[in-house]
Amino acid sequence: MGSIAVPQTVKQWNVVSHNGFDGLKFSEQPLPELGDSQVLVKLEGASLNYRDLIIARGEYPFGVAPNVIPGSDGAGTVVSVGKHVTRFRPGDRVITLFNQGHLGGSLTPRSVATGTGGVLDGTFRNYGAFSEEALVRCPSHLTPVEAATLTCAGLTAWNALFGSADHVVRAGHWVLVQGTGGVSIFALQFAKAVGAKVIATTGSPDKVPLLKKLGADHVLNYKEDPSWGQTAKGLTGGRGVDHVIQVAGAKEMEQSIAAVKMDGIIDIIGFVGGTADKEPGFLQCLSNLFTARGILVGSRTQMEEMLEAIEAHPEALRPVVDHKVFKLEELKEAYEYQWSGKHFAKVCVKIE
Repeated sequence: MGSIAVPQTVKQWNVVSHNGFDGLKFSEQPLPELGDSQVLVKLEGASLNYRDLIIARGEYPFGVAPNVIPGSDGAGTVVSVGKHVTRFRPGDRVITLFNQGHLGGSLTPRSVATGTGGVLDGTFRNYGAFSEEALVRCPSHLTPVEAATLTCAGLTAWNALFGSADHVVRAGHWVLVQGTGGVSIFALQFAKAVGAKVIATTGSPDKVPLLKKLGADHVLNYKEDPSWGQTAKGLTGGRGVDHVIQVAGAKEMEQSIAAVKMDGIIDIIGFVGGTADKEPGFLQCLSNLFTARGILVGSRTQMEEMLEAIEAHPEALRPVVDHKVFKLEELKEAYEYQWSGKHFAKVCVKIE
């Protein structure tokens, strides 16, 4: 076993109850023994997702282990490796994988049950042991905080745009992204990198210049224009958009359907806008002839492809981090800040 300096203890957060952010508890615990196929990582950056917030609130529809260490997104440096590990050495910089068992191909019930920070312990700690299969190499030009944004939001956006063989986004396509959260901002960057046109939506006028700076061709304010789906379709000359990054909720899905072209695709990623009793049904799928594709992040193979693209376009595809970065000890404040919706792109944690 190679090693740098292995600590005796780990500072970590645990979800001890699921009734809100007060169920998050911070403590220092003995560092568990490293397994033969595990890699010990000194975590230096982490980022938040909506999933983390709803796990703490007891609203997550997938499995969660009791007292789990939350957080799917982390990046840091390998400290030591188990005796069977071949993929990494001490000193390597790495990023965590969201579903640790999803190495390639389609998801299965087994790989869905390997979610970091849900079923398996996550990244809101200063040291963590992970299976060697559940880590990827970090691009050298990214800081740990920037790199940590890629695990969930980056890979989800990549899978949405490039993960369906029949609907790969190409130059000249139209992509509609909703809001200014992590997935939507990554989708905007990836779509522009391949030469697509992007329509973005926001309810905040002060976020319009930021979207334009990242390359959005058109920005629609969904608060001022309740029929923004029809407006978006009009911007395409009436043909409709090829891809919709659907991250909001039921109300927004109606507008996504209004915007999408015949034989286009709506990538259903989340429900930040909540759910409703009366949601669009499968008949609308039939009458509008679009594909609705549910996405749960992506595989390690896709993540490695995404990282190659990011290394090839180091500035255009540099992850966007909100101006407010939190310390590990301030995790509850980070949750509150993301819940408020005031952030732009990724809310991150710098771990000392």
